[in-house]
Amino acid sequence: MILSEYLPILLFLAVSTVIGAALLGLGALLGPRRGGAEKLSPYECGFEAFEDARMKFDVRYYLVAILFIIFDLEIAFLFPWALVFDDIGAPALAAMAVFLGILVIGFVYEWKKGALEWE
Repeated sequence: MILSEYLPILLFLAVSTVIGAALLGLGALLGPRRGGAEKLSPYECGFEAFEDARMKFDVRYYLVAILFIIFDLEIAFLFPWALVFDDIGAPALAAMAVFLGILVIGFVYEWKKGALEWE
């Protein structure tokens, strides 16, 4: 019967919904009612979040964010490659060595240009 195939999925959804609703209700009952000064302070961006949108700010925040995205996402390519390395063999090792070499060259270039310095 088709219901017996979907019963574990429906049971999982029901249990997770009950647990989620219980935790949200518990948080609403026991949690703080208002945020303090720390909750309202600027976080990581370095300037007040709710001011004029045309105000001047340091472009280094964007530079650091872009560099993080570039180097972090490139490293994420290593995980699927490592899972199938036994199947694809030596050509994959050479391709990954070239990929990591280009990544290291880019990192050294950014380091030498001073993009990682914060003054």
